[in-house]
Amino acid sequence: MDFITPLISIIDRLCTATASRASRVINLDRSMHYLTAELNELMDKRDDLTTRLEQAELDGSRRTNEVQRWLARVEVIEAEAASIMENFGQSRQGLGCFNPSCCSKYNMSTEMIEKLQDIIELKGKGNFERLVTEPRPAPVEEKPCKPAIGIGVMLDKVWEFLEEEKVGIIALYGMGGVGKTTLLKTINNAFLSSDHNFDVVIWVLVSKEFVVSKIQQSIVARLGLPWADSEAHELLTSKIYNVLKKKRFLLLFDDVWEGIDLGDIGIPLPDDENKCKLIFTTRSMDVCSDMDAHRKLKVELLNDEKSWQLFCEKVGRMDVLESPPIRTYAKTVVRKCGGLPLALITVGRAMANKETEEEWKYAIELLNKSPSELRGMEDVFTLLKFSYDNLENETAKMCFLYCSLFPQSYSIEKEKLVEYWIAEGFLDSSYDSNAYNKGYAAIGSLKVAFLLETGEEETQVKMNDVIRSFALWIASGCGVNKGNFFVEASLGLTEAPGVKNWEGAQRVSLLDNAITRLEEVPMCPNLLTLLLQWNNCLNRIPDDFFQSMSALRLLDLSFTSIRRIPVSIGQLLELRHLNLTATKVTTLPKELGSLAKLVHLNLLRTYSLRTIPREAISGLSKLVVLNLYYSYERWKIQNSNCEDEVGFEVLETLTQLRFLGLTISTVTSLHRLSGIRSLVKCIQYLFIKECEGLHQLELSTLGYGKLLRRLSINDCNELNYLVVEGEAGENWLPNLEVLALYGLPNLISVWKTPPREASLQNLRLLNIWYCHRLKNVSWISLLPRLEAIYLFYCKALEALVSEDEKLEPDSKSFSRLKTISIRDLPALRIITPLALTFSCLKNIAVIDCPKLKKLSIRTAHNSTTLPTVHCSKDWWEGLEWEELNTKNAFLTNFTSN
Repeated sequence: MDFITPLISIIDRLCTATASRASRVINLDRSMHYLTAELNELMDKRDDLTTRLEQAELDGSRRTNEVQRWLARVEVIEAEAASIMENFGQSRQGLGCFNPSCCSKYNMSTEMIEKLQDIIELKGKGNFERLVTEPRPAPVEEKPCKPAIGIGVMLDKVWEFLEEEKVGIIALYGMGGVGKTTLLKTINNAFLSSDHNFDVVIWVLVSKEFVVSKIQQSIVARLGLPWADSEAHELLTSKIYNVLKKKRFLLLFDDVWEGIDLGDIGIPLPDDENKCKLIFTTRSMDVCSDMDAHRKLKVELLNDEKSWQLFCEKVGRMDVLESPPIRTYAKTVVRKCGGLPLALITVGRAMANKETEEEWKYAIELLNKSPSELRGMEDVFTLLKFSYDNLENETAKMCFLYCSLFPQSYSIEKEKLVEYWIAEGFLDSSYDSNAYNKGYAAIGSLKVAFLLETGEEETQVKMNDVIRSFALWIASGCGVNKGNFFVEASLGLTEAPGVKNWEGAQRVSLLDNAITRLEEVPMCPNLLTLLLQWNNCLNRIPDDFFQSMSALRLLDLSFTSIRRIPVSIGQLLELRHLNLTATKVTTLPKELGSLAKLVHLNLLRTYSLRTIPREAISGLSKLVVLNLYYSYERWKIQNSNCEDEVGFEVLETLTQLRFLGLTISTVTSLHRLSGIRSLVKCIQYLFIKECEGLHQLELSTLGYGKLLRRLSINDCNELNYLVVEGEAGENWLPNLEVLALYGLPNLISVWKTPPREASLQNLRLLNIWYCHRLKNVSWISLLPRLEAIYLFYCKALEALVSEDEKLEPDSKSFSRLKTISIRDLPALRIITPLALTFSCLKNIAVIDCPKLKKLSIRTAHNSTTLPTVHCSKDWWEGLEWEELNTKNAFLTNFTSN
């Protein structure tokens, strides 16, 4: 019986376990109900927490690691509970506790209870004291940047701008490679060591491939905010805005190519209220405007001293650079870098191991002819190419490349450039105002992109040396087709290059050399442009020289010494533009009349021109421009015996004519011309000389008023004054730019009736010589654009502006005047009746004006530059000064003749 007790115990435990197991299986539905209810509460808590987190993160905060782990655990628990529920649904087909599925249902019940406990525990842990932490990015992140040469002045200017309360947006603009990024990095790094009031300095590289989301991601990452690639644009915008509106920030945007909508990114507009700032770099002045920059600072090229310093630093071999032969070559190399830091750095590194004269000479040859072959220069050109590719249209690109035909840093008259472009077909070929406006707009676009810059005068443009080399590289198909443009301008050539070099070219420029003659006859069927001007010694061109240039459109022989035009010019049937300015040509060949497509014929200052056959002009039916200013004067009068000579009646047949420059030497010709309205309305340049019996020149009656731009009158001994009356009196000669009066001994007054304030609004240059009865030119105080005055040998002239004129000390008169040159004016006592501020004056030359004792110049309080005074030492020491400060200020600007 001893075995019975243990057996009963075993049976009792078995029954208890079986009952418990049966109970779990029987209560499976209730467990599932509890699990579902607790899971739903957990999910609600998770969702509420997520909503609060999202709101907090919009303000720039970050969820704590504890919260992040809790959410991750919730995600795991949710998946596990979902799996249990799915299994439960599949097991509901079981019929009893001893069913084969009973064990699995027991296990399921156990799993439910355990998961229920996990959920209850996780819910309890979901009560957090702090959900988020505020991001605290470093105020400034250092950017790798080496010390830069020549940026000190610009840095100081930037600090000045940053101190101005009303300045929120600052533009740093300039050409590619000039050092804008270096300057911006230097500004960024300066905040590492200086005290400042910005909460955060944010650097963003924008670049040409501008994408809003990339800028947003850069800012979000810098602020330490969470984000995902898939995050919606609007969410990023809101996130950035909610952070930055609470901060005083400095944004540094590098390499901006177009206007950026700051609001679209989420950036509050920097202004004097939030004290925030934005500094950006760009290659385009248009972008400065599009970004509403409050201050604009041009990043300038380096001067000669700084260029040499930077170059020496990169070469690193002062022992080589200081040796006399190498130093001369090195200076030439530096000049050819045009002050562009990127070019100086690149070329300096390329020359670092060059020790012989031959190597340096070869480098100069490469920079002259094939700069892209110098190590590293192609990378410079590739960077500059972004600016070229960004030009608004193909017209601007063609116009840019055309400028490379001129010598390095050569100042080109804008008007001449536009005339070339019209002839080449880049613009409308009509020579009307629309074509000119389009050309000037193209120049403006190139200047805005820093591919052209202002020349020596405001009317001129020029091209930086490196930019010119880049343009030639582009014109050659990035070095692939080097013969497309053949350019050897201003190289001191005494002989023309062999014609083999020309034969495949479309454009050839040999201007500004010392070539004396052209011997060979080139075969150039593709040649469109031939520039030979400013070869002053060029006096011979073979008769058959032009016979194989059937495509030529533009030929410039100006400022050469040719006396005879080759008869083969008649074979240039595509020629549109012929410039013979200041040549020694005596006769125009009849063959010229064969050029049926010729639009522009310039014979300006061809003083030796005596014969123009009718046939040379009568066939030029498309001629729009004919300039004979200071040129041919022997106009045939109707019914005269010179039937083979050109006369006004031939010019009348040129129905397309819009620009006419003429020289007139008889009163008869002048009166005859005044009766031909079709010609008078075209006259823009007029030279009247030696007209006996001319007492007054009635410009309004003759109809010269509206278009006249230059008027010169020489040696008309009986002329008393010029007359502009009638309707034209309201606005006299609105386009007149140059007025030159020479040898008019009886000229009492320039104008019979004093001009009104609205008259002569474009007059820039006044030149008066040998007008001995003239006492003053007071009317010049009314000229808003006057730039230069030359008054020589006028014995009676007492004042430039007489004492009868009412001038105020703050008068705007002479606001653009740059030059006053006076000589041999024995009666001159004053320049103006009271001292004026000549804000633009650069030079005053005074010779033999013994009665002039005062300069009539008042220095402005904020003026940093004063004009240079060229005069004798005795006259200077005898000057009387109303203010000692003015005298002292001028001491360093006095130059003795």
